[in-house]
Amino acid sequence: MRWFSFLAIYCLFWVISAFIVMPFGVRTHEDDALPKVPGQAESAPTNFRPLRIILRTTAVSLVFFGLFYLNYVNGWITAHDIDASRFYTGPGGEGDTRPG
Repeated sequence: MRWFSFLAIYCLFWVISAFIVMPFGVRTHEDDALPKVPGQAESAPTNFRPLRIILRTTAVSLVFFGLFYLNYVNGWITAHDIDASRFYTGPGGEGDTRPG
C-alpha cells in the first residue's frame, strides 16, 4: 500500500476519533450553575478546549491506526474472515444446480 493511502486512512481514523472523543469532559452551563445567553443551546459547553480535543483525538486515532497497521502487516483479520456471503448456500442449498 502506498504512503498516501496510509495517510488517507489515518485521516479517516482521526475524524472518527474526533466524534468519539468530543462528548467526554463537556460541562454545560447548567452543570456549572452559570447563566445562559439568550438563544443558547442547552448542550453548549462552558469550557470548550479545542487543543485538548485535538490532542485526545490524535492519541485515540494513533491507537486505532496502529491496530489497523498491525492487522495489515500480520493479516489477523482478512476480508475472507468477515465475508458473510460464504454462509449463504442459496435458495436450494448446496446441491442446487440451477443457473444464477
